[in-house]
Amino acid sequence: MSKSQAYDEKASYVDNEIGQDASIGEVVEYHASPEEERRLLWKLDLFMIPTMGICYMLQYMDKLALSQATLLNLRSDLGLVGQQYTWCSAIFYFGYLAWSWPTSYLIVRLPLGKYLAVSVFLWGGILMCHAACQNFAGLITARFFLGVGEAAVAPGFGLITGMFYKREEQPARQGAWFVGNCIANIIGGVVAYGIGNTASDLQSWRLLFLVLGGITSGYAIFLFFVLPDSPAKASFLTETERVIAVQRTLKNKTGTAEATEVFQWNQVWEAVQDPQAWFLVLYTFCVNLCNGGLTSFSAIIIEGFGYSSFKSLLLQMPMGASQLVFLIITAGIATYVKSSRIMAMIFNVIVAVIGIVLIYTLNDTHKITKLVGLAFVAAFAVNIPLSLSIVTSNVAGATKRSTISVAIFAAYCVGNIVGPQFFFASQEPKYQSGIEASLCGLVLGIFFLGLLFVYYIWENRRRNSQDTGVSEGDLRDIIESQNNKTDKQIPGFRYSL
Repeated sequence: MSKSQAYDEKASYVDNEIGQDASIGEVVEYHASPEEERRLLWKLDLFMIPTMGICYMLQYMDKLALSQATLLNLRSDLGLVGQQYTWCSAIFYFGYLAWSWPTSYLIVRLPLGKYLAVSVFLWGGILMCHAACQNFAGLITARFFLGVGEAAVAPGFGLITGMFYKREEQPARQGAWFVGNCIANIIGGVVAYGIGNTASDLQSWRLLFLVLGGITSGYAIFLFFVLPDSPAKASFLTETERVIAVQRTLKNKTGTAEATEVFQWNQVWEAVQDPQAWFLVLYTFCVNLCNGGLTSFSAIIIEGFGYSSFKSLLLQMPMGASQLVFLIITAGIATYVKSSRIMAMIFNVIVAVIGIVLIYTLNDTHKITKLVGLAFVAAFAVNIPLSLSIVTSNVAGATKRSTISVAIFAAYCVGNIVGPQFFFASQEPKYQSGIEASLCGLVLGIFFLGLLFVYYIWENRRRNSQDTGVSEGDLRDIIESQNNKTDKQIPGFRYSL
């Protein structure tokens, strides 16, 4: 039998039996050459990153659409008064929160790629329904279900990245598909500006929702056929490449060789007791006090600097450019500098704090500097892929990992619900209380990241002192991890900082 035939036979075995002790042992015994692994990694990057990045770009453009629609007369056309617009922004995250726990179950039990594609299709359709709204009640209902539709996407992409990439590769790849978020910020205002100046029988804001929603649902059909459920079922890979794809990530020890696992309630309880989960959840809640307000009110805040409505749409572009710059810097640091992920996140939040201080302390004669400050504030948002990479690298056990991912996004929702409540209509467009709440949230975020950093150092040192001689690459450890053991149950597991 030739070497190629042997690899293909082993690949077929992996496809049929992955998840069993024997099949894992077979894969561990196979060692791909550096050249084979480089070719596979290049192929994964060319296919997976753009596929997820475009989807995430569409998600954020859809999320920005409400803020942009306010400058296209949505509030006056629907008769929104007082805090009604604030609640239209916040209710999105109630929907997101309501579906977060069901998602943590379904994302483990269903084929992951197909589930995400269906979610994207539904969210695009719901966004188009925004165009039919005639009053506050209709808009708030559509916003709630839009949150339901979007709840699975970011956690799902985080899990997919953990399946296909090694721990040290994940920060850069999580950051790579998050570039879609930055691009959405850059081009979203241009798209809204173009639609706002288009001659149409429909009001501009209705046309905006129809165009963006239609593109999103169309892209979901493409996702349904191409987004893989797991490395062992990736249709764009050959059988030999699937073997290598599974083998190269076994040493992550996070149990991601197969997407569909038995939901284990004991892992849910372990997640509740895990200090790393609480630090990540509290950090996420605090910083999203800022995100909830600025995402929904950024266009209005820019207009308050002294710019026209249409120019304010275009001046959202520097926020996207700022995110892109800081994403490249911090993802590069996290990839090439050992134990730097959390420190890179702290750096981004400090930059955001500086931006908030500029907005809060400067008067209206410094509108360009305040615009720079607003761009700096956007830097903290690039911590989303870094925090996802921490979960995929440091949480083993499919149920525990999905539970913590969902808890983080639940905190994301609650922060985004609470944050806009400090942006009082009576303070428009300066929103002093909202800016103060955002500043407090960012400072507390730095505090909880510091606690997470200290905890990981302490836990790794504790495990080193109790080392029983099980090596980091020990076959028994690897097989245990693929049998859905958690990071607490694997002796050789060490946390990445």
